[in-house]
Amino acid sequence: MTGEKRLEVRFNQLKQRGEKALVTYLTAGDPDLETTGQLVIAMDRAGADIIELGVPFSDPVADGPVIQRASNRALSAGVNLKNILDLVAGLSPRVNAPLVLMTYYNPLLQYGLDDFCSEGAKAGVAGVIVPDLPVEEAETLLSYAKAQGLAFIPLAAPTSGGQRLAKIAARASGFIYCVTVTGITGTVQDVTNDIGRLAKEVKGYSSLPAVAGFGIATPEQAKSVASFCNGVVVGSAFVKLVEEKGKDSLSDIYELTTLLKEALI
Repeated sequence: MTGEKRLEVRFNQLKQRGEKALVTYLTAGDPDLETTGQLVIAMDRAGADIIELGVPFSDPVADGPVIQRASNRALSAGVNLKNILDLVAGLSPRVNAPLVLMTYYNPLLQYGLDDFCSEGAKAGVAGVIVPDLPVEEAETLLSYAKAQGLAFIPLAAPTSGGQRLAKIAARASGFIYCVTVTGITGTVQDVTNDIGRLAKEVKGYSSLPAVAGFGIATPEQAKSVASFCNGVVVGSAFVKLVEEKGKDSLSDIYELTTLLKEALI
């Protein structure tokens, strides 16, 4: 089954159960790749529906201080895209949740777009999110991803107009990532302010699930935002736990995942 198909099946299962998707995020390699693998398994067992692994990058423009620091720690430990694909290859047969990579464009260019898509698909990557790649400039990556059955998951912002949303929808697969705030990840803002309008507009252009992320940290926030869309992404709250407790964060990660999932049922 292709990665794109695995995401479609997962959302269909959730729809049949009347649940919203919990998408969780970790920076791969923070504090180390072995711990990341253990945390992914813990999230999966606690009910995460989709798990994002962030590829560390030296200039993560869409990320707030928490994920920036995590990226720096992972880079300092020598983590790279090849390591992460090897990690996914070991994890994908062991977890139910589809694994999605969130990466900036430069690491993909350095690796080679064709190589990344073919090796990523072989490893079990379900899809890719590239926050600094405008859809107008994504055709090459899109063609390679489509050939390998990888989902290309674009971001739609509160500032995106109708023409732009139409372009995003035309190129999207897997789901559309709706940015809840005009800013970076991990910031404290009213995350319900624009998401209702944005999710409604996105659904006017695409039948794909609309999943909201940026600034969602608590079960209460997750439940509130999920009332407008098909699922939520929680990232910085998990990365902060890893920052605080490192290898000892396993039980805390499991507990937060459980609480968030319970709020979405």
